[in-house]
Amino acid sequence: MNRYITNNALRYAMYFIAVLPLFIFRDFTPDNELRYLSIADEALRNGNIFTFTNHGLIYADKPPLYLWIVMLGKYLFGHHSMLFLSIFSFVPTLVVVYIMDKWVGNLLTESERLAGQLMLMTSGFFIGTAIILRMDMLMCMFIVLALYTFFRIYSGQGKPRDSILFPIYVFMAIFTKGPIGLIVPLFSILVFLLLKKEIKTIGRYWGWKTLTILLALCGAWFAGVYSEGGSSYLNNLLFNQTVNRAVNSFHHKAPFYYYFIAFVYSLAPWSLLIAGVLISGIKRKLVSNDLERFFLTIGLTTFVTLSLFSSKLAVYMLPAFPFFVYLSVIWLAKLGPQKWMFILVGIPACLLCLAFPATLIFPHFVDLNGFHLSAIVIFSGVVLSASGILALKYLRGSHLNRGIITLSAGILLAVFVASFALPKNNAMLGLKILCDQAKTTAKEKGGVNYYYCEMTKGDNLDVYLGKPLEMLEIKDLYEPNKIQTPAILFTWQKAIERNDSIQVFLKGKKIHQTGSYYYVEIEH
Repeated sequence: MNRYITNNALRYAMYFIAVLPLFIFRDFTPDNELRYLSIADEALRNGNIFTFTNHGLIYADKPPLYLWIVMLGKYLFGHHSMLFLSIFSFVPTLVVVYIMDKWVGNLLTESERLAGQLMLMTSGFFIGTAIILRMDMLMCMFIVLALYTFFRIYSGQGKPRDSILFPIYVFMAIFTKGPIGLIVPLFSILVFLLLKKEIKTIGRYWGWKTLTILLALCGAWFAGVYSEGGSSYLNNLLFNQTVNRAVNSFHHKAPFYYYFIAFVYSLAPWSLLIAGVLISGIKRKLVSNDLERFFLTIGLTTFVTLSLFSSKLAVYMLPAFPFFVYLSVIWLAKLGPQKWMFILVGIPACLLCLAFPATLIFPHFVDLNGFHLSAIVIFSGVVLSASGILALKYLRGSHLNRGIITLSAGILLAVFVASFALPKNNAMLGLKILCDQAKTTAKEKGGVNYYYCEMTKGDNLDVYLGKPLEMLEIKDLYEPNKIQTPAILFTWQKAIERNDSIQVFLKGKKIHQTGSYYYVEIEH
């Protein structure tokens, strides 16, 4: 056991090292990451704690916890630190892996537990959420902790403090992402107790103590919201962002079957294997203990419940992914190696074998749009192809776990290698380079006014520019006195390609391009 603990610590360190260069070298993404930074900056300027605005417009989409973290980083360092913020995405990832590994410790061998860790770590949306700076993984961690704490109490292994920790974890999940933080643990536990015909014991877990703690914490939060933003903000938070999104979403609306499709790419490259094992296990009635029944209940209840809501995003399913992965690992061990399992692992292995040839062939047939295909990128392709080939070798030798472990390790190593290509490709990812160039131009002119046109969330460039930007519609470009010169106008490639009016306006003007984005100097 001590050897496993030591090896586990080393693995977690290696998981972190695999993504560390990403956090050191990459820029913030223009959409959500830059928006959260801009919202945090605005809150710091306005002295707000519980209520937020995005360029003057109410932003009640998310609870305050993650925005507090962003604000804290800006306060501590004087700027937004990618490395600091990454702690609150990747450390929760490791906590989730640790809890799941500990939970199944008595059911699996060391190699099976390692395969489970690596399958989860390399599942598309799981690792993607771990490296993109959002609140989703933080919420997932609190939900997993809440469910783990419930199961400890249910199975008689809990400690007195667990009855207090359970509602605190649920609240923290709500305080991180909103209603989904309550929906997943509440519905999962209710359905589990119904299946066990123990629904009368619900008060043991969702009784007066849990409700009192939840109501007290939520009451303190809502009181803070009301004191800062009044009834209109509180109404927006409690109803517009919850009930309206669930019943008739104004945002991310999708059909019922959305998550069936999302399952395939969210858990890639393991989605086919996981689906195959789960379907086979359900058909063969493999559930033999409460842990397996609870894992299956969490996964399916979350899947069905979220499918009923109007607003859908693949990332909403994140809390279910650890349970899908680990239940499939448990059932892999029960089912024993079977030919179809090797095929379902072999498919992604074969695809990864093509990674290196793809880096050589694609540039001749696909417009990379400024992406710098360096030797580092090519070498990451070599790593992926080598891991695919080695995994196929293990699969042919009937070593399923070795094949899974090899493929997963190759993916993490390729991420590590490819990260070093980011400095030359950051212009394709973020807008810091473009804004730094624009600031240099503005300094040379002694100051300018900033505008943006046909550019989604262009107002969030104020994070880099230190000044607000004004949005212009295409007709405004030709409106006398609408643009106060000297000025800099930001736009992007697709806007120029699809609008003749912008093309005409840009003729004769000095244009600077970085990646797919542009800034234009306007003198008069």
